[in-house]
Amino acid sequence: MGIIIYVFQIYSEIRKIMYTTNAIESLNNRYKSVNKKKPVFPTDQALLKTLYLATINVAKKWTGRIHGWDMIYNQLSIIYEGRI
Repeated sequence: MGIIIYVFQIYSEIRKIMYTTNAIESLNNRYKSVNKKKPVFPTDQALLKTLYLATINVAKKWTGRIHGWDMIYNQLSIIYEGRI
């Protein structure tokens, strides 16, 4: 119970980043959308190639800078003084 209370005490900017930048969740959603478009693949190699290309396309989005990162970094530095 204590950890849940602590999570809600974190500043809203940090909480927003934690909830919206889950890379694994984003990748899984992309894989689902690829499989919905083409539910049957002729070979295992065709499936692997499709997933590889989907991964490459999603990875392009991960190179961007997080909006407001400077402010968030400063807040984390205050919360975790000496550890960042």
